[in-house]
Amino acid sequence: MSEEKFLAFKGLKHYDPGMGWAQVHNFEDSPQSPLPQHAKEPAASPDVLHDPLLGELFEQLNRPAQDELAQNWKVIAGSVSLLSQRMNQQRELRKRLSTIDVELDALRQTILKDLQEIQRSADQQLSMARLRAEVSSLAQARLASRLRNSPP
Repeated sequence: MSEEKFLAFKGLKHYDPGMGWAQVHNFEDSPQSPLPQHAKEPAASPDVLHDPLLGELFEQLNRPAQDELAQNWKVIAGSVSLLSQRMNQQRELRKRLSTIDVELDALRQTILKDLQEIQRSADQQLSMARLRAEVSSLAQARLASRLRNSPP
C-alpha cells in the first residue's frame, strides 16, 4: 500500500536496468498492473551487464577529457608545482636567515666584549695618568719647599 502511494506521484520516473528510465504509471487513475517480468528478476541478472546507465558511465570514463578542462588542470598543476618550489625556496631562505641571525648575535657579543675591554683599558690608563699627575704635583711641591728653605 505504501509503495502504491509512493509510485502515484505525477512525473515520477522509474529506472529499470533492462529498459532504462521509464515513466511511472499513475496507479490511482488506472487499474493496478502487475510488475514486468524483468523487475521480478534478481539484481545480478545478465541484463545488469547490459545496463544503459553503466554503459554510459563506462563511456564517460573512456572518453578523453575535454581540452578546456584538461588545460585548466594543467594550469593548476603548474601553479601547484611553482608553489611547491617557492615554499622550498622560502624554507631554505629561512634556514639561511636563521644562520645569519646567529652569526649577527655572535658578532654583536664580540663587539660588546671588545668595547668593554677597551673601556677597561682606557680606565686603567686614565687612573695611571691621574696617579702620575698626583706624583708629579707632589714632587713639584716638595722640590719648591726645599728650594725655599735651603740657605742661599
